[in-house]
Amino acid sequence: MAAKRDAKQRSGVEILLQHSGHRTRRRLQVVTDVTAMGLAVVLAAWFRYDFDIPSGMEGRLLWFTVASGLVFAICGAARGLYSGRWSFGSFEELSALVGAIVMATVALVLGVAVVNIDGARVVPLSVPLIASTIMLAFSAGVRYVWRLFWERHLRPQSDALERVVVVGAGEGGQQIVTAMLRNPAGRYLPVALIDDDPTKRNLRIRGVPVAGTRDDMGAVAAAHDATIALLAIPTADSSLIRDYADIAREHDLRLLVLPSASELYGAQVSTADIRPVTHADLLGRHEVDTDVDSIAGYVTGKRVLVTGAGGSIGSELSRQLYRFAPSSLILLERDESALHSVQLSIEGRALLDSRNLVVCDIRDEDRVRQVFAEHKPEVVFHAAALKHLPLLQMHPAEALKTNVWGTQVLVQAALEHGVERFVNISTDKAADPSSVLGYTKRLAERLTAAAADRGDGVFLSVRFGNVLGSRGSVLTAFAKQIEAGGPVTVTHPDVTRYFMTVEEAVQLVIQAGAVGRDGEALVLDMGEPVKIDDVAKRLIAEADRPIEIVYTGLRDGEKLHEVLFSPEEDGSRPIHPRISHVTVPPLSEANLPIAAPMARDQDVIDELRDACELIEERSSAS
Repeated sequence: MAAKRDAKQRSGVEILLQHSGHRTRRRLQVVTDVTAMGLAVVLAAWFRYDFDIPSGMEGRLLWFTVASGLVFAICGAARGLYSGRWSFGSFEELSALVGAIVMATVALVLGVAVVNIDGARVVPLSVPLIASTIMLAFSAGVRYVWRLFWERHLRPQSDALERVVVVGAGEGGQQIVTAMLRNPAGRYLPVALIDDDPTKRNLRIRGVPVAGTRDDMGAVAAAHDATIALLAIPTADSSLIRDYADIAREHDLRLLVLPSASELYGAQVSTADIRPVTHADLLGRHEVDTDVDSIAGYVTGKRVLVTGAGGSIGSELSRQLYRFAPSSLILLERDESALHSVQLSIEGRALLDSRNLVVCDIRDEDRVRQVFAEHKPEVVFHAAALKHLPLLQMHPAEALKTNVWGTQVLVQAALEHGVERFVNISTDKAADPSSVLGYTKRLAERLTAAAADRGDGVFLSVRFGNVLGSRGSVLTAFAKQIEAGGPVTVTHPDVTRYFMTVEEAVQLVIQAGAVGRDGEALVLDMGEPVKIDDVAKRLIAEADRPIEIVYTGLRDGEKLHEVLFSPEEDGSRPIHPRISHVTVPPLSEANLPIAAPMARDQDVIDELRDACELIEERSSAS
């Protein structure tokens, strides 16, 4: 991926220079090095005899000079100097040059010690030793001058150059400064760096100085006529990005960022990665340290089933699981159009011609059993759910049918077919629940925990909060309201929520599936909660007109502040620094709430709440 991006950035000058660096440049290198070695030998002899070479020695010196050039050419070829293995003038090539000089010097010293002409040495032993030093200085100097010439021709030459202050002089900063200075067609010119690390105060990267810390960003930008601040820290979390966004706005700078470390997947950064700050950067960006080996151990080569595969979480889960090469990836979804979209995003085509694309409603017990019998999944990720809190408050029986009974149907099928690992996707609403969504997802966690006592497989739940990029998220609603001219509706000025990007949430879900233990709920670290009112004001500040905020009051079942743990839960992090483990009391099928067909909505809500409270009481008593 990085090589592909870099190839697009090559200018005509770079291609010409690299082209000449194949056969033509190699020949030039050989001629230059052989000539340099010959000159080094002559100079060494001249120095050895105090600038007065004895008469009669000229012939032997000429013979030795020619031999030295040939010996060095052979040693240089042996070390790969002329194979095009390294960039010209790079540290790797310099290392090979030193190795070739050492080899040639040893060979020449041995030759001088062994070979005699008319009973005398060809040249004194000190000559090849002195010549090696002169050769190193000369050859390294030629390479340095050529590299300087090459890099100056690669600097951005655009008429519309934008001057950039790069934030961060670490690995990301070094890579992006190098990439910008080697892109003649680029529009960004790095003029200074800032970094809070005092040890980097005098550092220069490709001639670009570290000119201060974040407190100096405005002054540094003004001194260098910069209009852009580029945050070059792929591991930066959302709070750090918000801090720099505020500083940039204060000094009329446009803030750009690099993708997060999780988005880069270890690739080298390039100028194509530079982009504006997104709302996901500001609210839900977290560093995820993924243990790929542990994931591959339970996904690679396995038959993996994802329910709700067409949803926001399910589709991203399917895309990421696909990278770990399961033997088959079964995508279960009741919405056929959603299946079409997810197949297109994974395979680049959407012919809907695979039996692994399953149209099924998890409420249909017979159909679910049929699917399990046909595909025999070994790992199940259960992401199918009804999730919109206000709607479920009005239609609680539907939430019960999908989130509780549907989960029980899947759990029972998993037990009957010996599923090795079952991961139930839960929500922070299940912690100390106060809404229909919370009640039903809490009961789903308990049903999953109960299955852990009945089967040989591992059954666990994963709990996290609001996911940026999911359908119906608060950001989508705010953006549409602002686009329409307002007002922006916020339930309460003090309401807070946890946020995480869908990519990061799914990475941790897959990781949690590897480290989770039977019957647990794993709670993902979502960072610090964010005030929704601040989110609305930040979005409004970017609008081109004044937008009013209207506070509508908390809706039925909503909390002012979400929590990730119930009062009786004490989360520990024994394995992964971003994943807490809590014990989940099991719930038997006999204790499931049963809503009568014509039951009133409030009766269903009361039954769900009572079921959760009964579980809590039994858990506390035990």
